[in-house]
Amino acid sequence: MADNRLVHIVDDVPELDGPQRPESLTMVVVLDGFLDAGSAAARAAQHLVDLDDTGPGAGRVVATFEVDELHDYRARRPAVSFVVDRYQDYDAPRLVVRLLHDTGGTPYLLLQGPEPDIRWEAFARAVREVVERFGVTRTVSMGSVPMAVPHTRPIALTHHANDPELLIGVSPWRGELRVPSSAQALLEIRMGEWEHPMQGFVAHIPHYLAQLSYPQASTALLEQVELAGRLTVDLSGLRAEAEDREAEIATYLAEHEDVADVVAALERQYDAFERAEESGASLLAPDEPLPTGEEIGQQFEQFLAGLDEPGDPDDRNGGA
Repeated sequence: MADNRLVHIVDDVPELDGPQRPESLTMVVVLDGFLDAGSAAARAAQHLVDLDDTGPGAGRVVATFEVDELHDYRARRPAVSFVVDRYQDYDAPRLVVRLLHDTGGTPYLLLQGPEPDIRWEAFARAVREVVERFGVTRTVSMGSVPMAVPHTRPIALTHHANDPELLIGVSPWRGELRVPSSAQALLEIRMGEWEHPMQGFVAHIPHYLAQLSYPQASTALLEQVELAGRLTVDLSGLRAEAEDREAEIATYLAEHEDVADVVAALERQYDAFERAEESGASLLAPDEPLPTGEEIGQQFEQFLAGLDEPGDPDDRNGGA
């Protein structure tokens, strides 16, 4: 069972107890850090919190994890403000479970906060206690990783689950991949061993946009969470953000031909891959070499700066 020192669960949650206890309850999991290219999952989670408007108890915290037992402060130092001659506004990391409601008023839980740096097994046991205390019937996670894909094509998603019957999409991968683990990955494995269903979605983020907020991917993730979690989420605000971001990127590419050429190369590679998949041929496109990470990094150094700051660098410096 869970390590009681790691999680503190609220005793009295009328909406989830007694005769009002829902027949099914979804818990969404978003752990910031490793699996969050483009801040896609974190932005999606914040969107869920912002949407909850059920009154004074909106976004009520129903479980709190002992971050001091899980967080490496020297590896990920929280921010603090220094004002004239004193420190204030320490941004303490929080790992909590909130009670939220979807657009139709259906209650669900959101586990959100920094991914634990240590004690993953104990963390998984603590999450198990939350699941069993509130009668969670399905757990759904979100994440995102940088990939060599163009932003002009549909956002691809990796579907995964500890029970094949939970999958609502086909995985783009074939065979076995050995990848760095995460607390979310371990949690899914352990939940399966404890016979608690868990599934998730990982969005593929264009790696040249991985350091920017990418609401397009947040929208794609939440569309899948709606299906898997039997929830209804108003995505209009996120879609508006996504349109604004697309316009910024399009404007920059129109003004910087060298950067546009790199994106065009990615588009050709992506389309060749898609054609090969459809025809059953080799997935490699030898006539369309994929730009290396170093080449893309060089091309997009100014790209990222250009989106963060208005105007062209030459204009800001008075021209060449």
